[in-house]
Parts: sequence; structure tokens; C-alpha cells
Amino acid sequence: MKASAVRLHVQESGSGPLVILLHGFPEFSYSWRQLLPALASAGFHAVAPDLRGYNLSDKPRGVSSYAIDELVSDVARLIEERGAARAAVVGHDWGGIIAWRLAMMRPDLLDRLVILNAPHPAAYRRAITRTTQLLRSWYVLVFQLPWLPERWLAANDFASIRGILRDGAARAGVFTEFDIGRYVEAAARPGALTAMLNYYRAAVRRPGRTLRASARVTAPTLVIWGMRDRFLDASLADGLERWVDDVRVERLPEATHWVQHDEPARVAELIVAFLRLRR
Repeated sequence: MKASAVRLHVQESGSGPLVILLHGFPEFSYSWRQLLPALASAGFHAVAPDLRGYNLSDKPRGVSSYAIDELVSDVARLIEERGAARAAVVGHDWGGIIAWRLAMMRPDLLDRLVILNAPHPAAYRRAITRTTQLLRSWYVLVFQLPWLPERWLAANDFASIRGILRDGAARAGVFTEFDIGRYVEAAARPGALTAMLNYYRAAVRRPGRTLRASARVTAPTLVIWGMRDRFLDASLADGLERWVDDVRVERLPEATHWVQHDEPARVAELIVAFLRLRR
């Protein structure tokens, strides 16, 4: 499909109410290989795009092409082109950041919101001033450099990306060698690494339109947080009522940043139950 002049490759399954699944770094739509069939079996139409720059989707040039407003527009158009008045949106990591922003910018398109280990923008701005989160976010600063991060991530057959996945999961085997190979293959596509890193560069250089301090998330929201996240402090799941009207937080003590991979059955159960609730 075409979104904001950017063609997005999608995987979809099932029929019924629309659910959009947004992956994070360094994954692609393969991130949802276990949730897609679970949602389809539960009576939903699940659609998982490769976000712009990733895998088989278009990779526009320039940091500005990955500004948050552009990413939100991709998702909004994806919902509209599916013919749905509203959709539920599930986002992990960068996909969660986009989902939070969509909920604030286009509440008319959102039925329900599910966030997996992705900080609310206001909560992250507060947290990044603390040493604990600043140390966890060191890579964001490194990714601002030109060309060097690309060289680092690609070195030794993408050893860094392999390590991010393999070493960051809750237990050995959460990501199989086949799974890791799929992610490496996607990252190795021409232009992909620079596009993926441009999300971080644009977040600093092109933060998007300023939203009112009072901008709130009005859609019913479920936050699922793996408490052993190496990259995001667990406190980011606290106090979300400050910015979200109707929020429920499920903390999974043994799960990591890769919560949907660590505990796929539990995550699917929580999401399906939440999406079935009547407003």
C-alpha cells in the first residue's frame, strides 16, 4: 500500500475490527509473527506493516523523512486506506512511540491503544534527566553520529544487532538463529540501516509539532511492561494517569524489552481481552 507517498509492505491476517501492529528497532513486521494469528483467531483483522525504512517498505532519504509527524501520517493513512473509521493500535518500542503520538494527534482514528515497553513522550522527557535512564539511553546519542553507527551495527555480520536480540531476551532461545537471521537480512537491505537510525536522529533534530502541555490520551489504553528492560527504566510505566484518561498497566516481572517474544501467550491473552472490552 501507499502511505504519504511511501509504500509500506504489510502482513495481515483475519477479518473483523481493525488492529494495527507497529514494530520497533531493530525488528520489522516479523515481530508480530505470534500475535497476528492470535488476533485473527479472536476475530480481528490484524495488519502489521514494515515501518518506513524497514525491510520491504520504501526507504526515503534524509533525516527529515523520519520525523515523528511523517511516521504518524503513515499509520493514519494505513487506517484510512483500510476503510476503517477507527482502529486499535498496538505498538512496541518505536512503534509504541508512534502509537502514543498518534493517540495525541489523531484521537479520532483510535479506538483502543496498547503499548508494549515504549515510554509516553512526557514521561520520557522527565526520565531522561535522571542518571539511570540517561545511562540506559547512551545509544541514542551515539546514533546521532554520521556513518559510524551504520559501520558499527553492520560490523562482523551484524554482531551488534544479533547481540541486542540474543543477549537482551529473558532466556536463551527466545530468538532462534532463524529469527535473528530474518532481522539481519532485513537490516542488510540497501539503505535500511541508515533509515532505521534516522528515527533516532530525527527524534533529536526534527521532534515534530509541539503539542499542548495539556494534550492527553483519551482512548482506553493498556500498557504491558517487561520489568527487566535493559533500555528503559521500569519507572516509565508509573504515573501514566497524569497524561492518559483511562489507563491500565500490566507489569510482567520476568519479561524484558522484548516482552511479546518473552511471553507471547500472556501478551496475546492480555491484548485480546482488552480489545474485547466494550467502551
